[in-house]
Amino acid sequence: MRRFCVLAITALLGLVPVSVRAAECRVTGHPSAFGVDMVAFFAVKSGETCNFPIRIPGMMTSSGISQKPERGTLRQVNVTTFTYTAPRGYKGSDTFAIYGSGEGPYGKGRSVITVNATIQ
Repeated sequence: MRRFCVLAITALLGLVPVSVRAAECRVTGHPSAFGVDMVAFFAVKSGETCNFPIRIPGMMTSSGISQKPERGTLRQVNVTTFTYTAPRGYKGSDTFAIYGSGEGPYGKGRSVITVNATIQ
């Protein structure tokens, strides 16, 4: 029975994506509308990972990375969520850009979001 429980827990943990376990980045900035570029800011501790969701009202049809970060690692999880990992031992700033395309109540088209990270 004990072996079954260990296998079941291992299987469950294996099915949960790493990004789900990461905290959500505490982002400041104003979400806009599709077709309008934006700027966002967040802080993260050195060596930590956080999820960065794109929240634009409406339906997102595609997204991606426009500019990779200079210091950290950015990975796309799905059409609305990215994961940023700050480098260990580094304190300072990092910048990257992501885009989202879609249509919403206030506009349609492609929006580029320039993200400024402060690594503490």
